[in-house]
Amino acid sequence: MADTSASNARGRRLGAVAPVALLLVAMASMQMGAAFAKGLFPRVGPQGATALRLTFSALMLAAVRRPWRDLRVDRSALPLIAYGVSLGAMNTLFYMALRTVPLGVAIALEFIGPLTLAASRSRRWLDGAWIALAAAGLILLLPIGRAVRAVDPGGAALALASGACWALYIVFGRRVGQAFGPRATALGMLIAAAVFAPIGAARAGPALFSPAILPAGVLLALLSSAVPYSLEMIALTRLPVRAFGTLMSLEPAIGALAGLAVLGENPTPTQWAGIAAVILASLGTTLTAAP
Repeated sequence: MADTSASNARGRRLGAVAPVALLLVAMASMQMGAAFAKGLFPRVGPQGATALRLTFSALMLAAVRRPWRDLRVDRSALPLIAYGVSLGAMNTLFYMALRTVPLGVAIALEFIGPLTLAASRSRRWLDGAWIALAAAGLILLLPIGRAVRAVDPGGAALALASGACWALYIVFGRRVGQAFGPRATALGMLIAAAVFAPIGAARAGPALFSPAILPAGVLLALLSSAVPYSLEMIALTRLPVRAFGTLMSLEPAIGALAGLAVLGENPTPTQWAGIAAVILASLGTTLTAAP
């Protein structure tokens, strides 16, 4: 009897640890994919890397989800288009920011978008405090009032614009998720690829179709979309929403570590402090959110 109880306890512990591990792997895969994409910039540019990611991700998701089934044109069509465009713009702007901004810093700046969206829906003083903390992190990350420009202002603006698109992606994603269910992501990715892949192809030119680049595009789509989205979906079904959001708050730190390990990017102590402030604000928003 004791052996059975111990075995059940171990099973429960493993059941609790497994989704956490899957989510951490998903975030690591996403950030390694971003670091890998940055390595492609000298050959195809950020728009070309975006085109590769969106195109191959759309093909993978379409093969799995077959989103054309039960496709209808009604009032949900416009939110779906907005969802796909915001998804593509979010990826394009983020990759363009990575051209001049370290990975960890870019992710922290991008996080300002969904963090502001989450806190703006509440009138509690505590949510205002988290926004103030995020703003403090933003000041530490940007060259505001400093003679030395540690972060390129243009790249920082692109990362913040990507965060704004991320917030729109969340808003429209909730609507299309209710209308289209699990096929929403595949449909959105197809729209994003249809809009932004031609732009990337035009900017990259023939280099985008070279035999050496196309396999890299498949790997990029696997690392940045197929693997993390699949693992996140599994983790989301096994974790409380608050726990999921708490763990996702660690993504800027994981991005900074990926940039350090793969690209040799080492943020300054001030930037590390800014990243930490954004992470704490995201954690606070998640843990103290009203049901």
